[in-house]
Amino acid sequence: MKYVVTGGVGFIGSNLVDRLLKNKHQVIVIDNLESHESRNRLESSELSHWKHNKNLKILFDDISNMKDYKLFEGASTMFHFAALPEVQLSIKKPLKYHNANVNGTIKMLDACVQSKIKRFIFSSSSAVYGDAQNLPTKEESSLNPKSPYALHKIIGEKYCKLFECHYGLETFSLRYFNVYGKRQPMSGLYCTVIGKFINQIIKNLPLTINGNGEQRRDFVCVKDVIEANMICSSIKHIKENVINIGSGVNHSINELASLLNSSYPTINKPAAFEPYETLADIYKATNLIDWTPKTELKTWINGYKEELGL
Repeated sequence: MKYVVTGGVGFIGSNLVDRLLKNKHQVIVIDNLESHESRNRLESSELSHWKHNKNLKILFDDISNMKDYKLFEGASTMFHFAALPEVQLSIKKPLKYHNANVNGTIKMLDACVQSKIKRFIFSSSSAVYGDAQNLPTKEESSLNPKSPYALHKIIGEKYCKLFECHYGLETFSLRYFNVYGKRQPMSGLYCTVIGKFINQIIKNLPLTINGNGEQRRDFVCVKDVIEANMICSSIKHIKENVINIGSGVNHSINELASLLNSSYPTINKPAAFEPYETLADIYKATNLIDWTPKTELKTWINGYKEELGL
């Protein structure tokens, strides 16, 4: 089979590309390498196993500017990860983020139609819920975007539905909660809180916590996120195709810091503009696409600490 992966050098995208190549599929990756992390990932030994793989072709291009989709022909599914993901920066640079996240998504939906790609899997986000009124949060819950980034994800989901209706494109919109795991950014604009804490521990720095640290997050491992994408690429299409991808369990930031290293000092900074608590209702994921998260946060952290000798 042949697949297209936008943002395929990024944190989640590169993990999916690994899985597809392992299964001997042909993969077309599109990435503009805008993020420092993606450039480092490609230039270091981290992705050296990609270099001589005949089933992989990488296009260093911006999805918003692409005009030629010939390489997409024959692909069955496009996995759309490409986006500018930083919530706070989307507030500072709404036009730049709109062009990348909204116009880029429309371009790729149109590319699927032109190239006769049957299925489009959109990487959405739990950010669409804002401060959720009900926990665990169901997909039918009120959407309350608190940033341009969150609004862009809602618009992307709506465009997926429109392209289903008017062009017959099969789509899934997967609302990821807080993703962690292999190749997570450890520093920079797009770093995850787990990546940031690990980086600070390695450098013997105190852990910086926004607010009082009692805000809670649903953390889901990237391996489980990849499995959800793989399932959605192969199962029969369903109408209820906007699906939460979370663990169904949440932890406070203070608990996370303690799991990583309870003896490390912490520094509390002013609270960021973010929801206080996230928790996914994963009933649809488990019952409609037969997906269940298999990685527990504590187990992953203990394994990673052992690997690093922490």
